[in-house]
Amino acid sequence: MMTAVSGDPGKSVARRTLAILGAFDLTHPRLSLSELARRTGLPLATTYRLASELVAWRALDRDGNGGYSIGIRLWEAGLLAPVATDLRAAATPFLQALQSRTGENVQLAVRDEFGGLYVEKLSGDQAVPIFSRVGTRMPMHATAVGKMLLATAEPSFVEAHLRQPLVRFTKHTITDPGVLRRDLRLAAAQGYSLTREETMYGANSVAVPIPSQDGSPTLALGIVASSSGTNADLYKLVPLLRVQADRIARRIAEPSRELPGQRQAPPPLPGVTNAS
Repeated sequence: MMTAVSGDPGKSVARRTLAILGAFDLTHPRLSLSELARRTGLPLATTYRLASELVAWRALDRDGNGGYSIGIRLWEAGLLAPVATDLRAAATPFLQALQSRTGENVQLAVRDEFGGLYVEKLSGDQAVPIFSRVGTRMPMHATAVGKMLLATAEPSFVEAHLRQPLVRFTKHTITDPGVLRRDLRLAAAQGYSLTREETMYGANSVAVPIPSQDGSPTLALGIVASSSGTNADLYKLVPLLRVQADRIARRIAEPSRELPGQRQAPPPLPGVTNAS
């Protein structure tokens, strides 16, 4: 998402720096200097200076043609976020079991104040190709995990989302706020959401909520399958989804338990300190 920041000298360096990092997204993974300046609204000289500092810190990479992209040090920092450590570590074994059982695309999504985010995705070699990618935002109105997150959200969050443009992906995408409200009420009542070719032709999806410790679901577990395959009637997979969702919820609620993939930090190498 493009983040424009005024060239006003009063704007903080931190805000300008964050604007540069925020200029990159799934459709703009590589940007030239002029594109960075345009997408942030910063003067070209300011953009160059801040981008150069980010390259030196390895938050950005700069290729031989002058293009910028997200650097490895920023990626390393992102992996320290709880959503990428505790949550994925807790859920991964159950996602793997679900994917192995169904052979379909399995997705884990989380809701925050900005919308819905794909936390994890597992796919089989025979699963229908889909556009979702880990770490990207979803169209909440057109995906099963997104609808489930909306269906369990507070009314103010839902209404704020419905005031945004609802993009049409196929002829089946629901873009009428009134119709979508009814769809969300049905999902909340039945405890699962369904979509049929709403984001792409040839793909259906189903999702269930994952309850948190306080009982308010901010996570959703879903499956995406071919609309003409053996799992086309995805509501039949709801019981299986609920079993794994409950297992994930219980694992998340056990913070003292060592999670799969977690290891103690290795001892420091001789002569090496944490100072950079």
